[in-house]
Amino acid sequence: MVVFTDRLHEKAKPIWRQSHDHPFVQGIGHGTLDLESFKFFMRQDYLYLIDYARLFALGSLKATDLQTMSTFAKLLDSTLNVEMDLHRQYAERLGISAEELEATKAAPITLAYSGYMLNISQRGSLAELVAAVLPCTWSYFEIGKELSQIPGATEHEVYGEWVSMYCSDEFGELADWLITLMNQLTTGMSETELANLEDIFLNTSRYEYMFWDMSYKQDMWPTDE
Repeated sequence: MVVFTDRLHEKAKPIWRQSHDHPFVQGIGHGTLDLESFKFFMRQDYLYLIDYARLFALGSLKATDLQTMSTFAKLLDSTLNVEMDLHRQYAERLGISAEELEATKAAPITLAYSGYMLNISQRGSLAELVAAVLPCTWSYFEIGKELSQIPGATEHEVYGEWVSMYCSDEFGELADWLITLMNQLTTGMSETELANLEDIFLNTSRYEYMFWDMSYKQDMWPTDE
């Protein structure tokens, strides 16, 4: 049986393949990524997670049943109190102080990506919210699984923990939950509604690629250079 997320995955494949093949992502897997690019990524991703947590709060607000409300609330708590703490610990080991992390200014792509998701999610339906957040979680799990097949990737002294985190069963369960929810929410929808969700999904998939590219190049505002 073909479900809606099969269609999304098929449409996003060319974009996701570009993300998988990007030198930033491949550099993590092979342990060759310039450390300054990774530090840039960690700082920007920390800011991104703040808004990602807000999206889970909105998901709990928009949910129509207690189980979905509860799961989004757990994701909110996990993002704020587990994943962001791991980022702080990781950053400290990389020589980024807590003060420096908190003082990070958002890069243009970070602002655009987070702003797009928040705009879609605040004014739209729960299905639109899920379409916006799903590419990040799903594509990270796919990247984590692929990179984990590279010999030594999970043991690398800097990047191994990152690969291990995103190829883990626990992270995969989060992706699976959002995929299942997406299929439940789209049951019986018209083609017009489905096409709108597909556009959102593809847009945030494109932003995912742009986030990798931004981090690799350490791009801030061109007018500040």
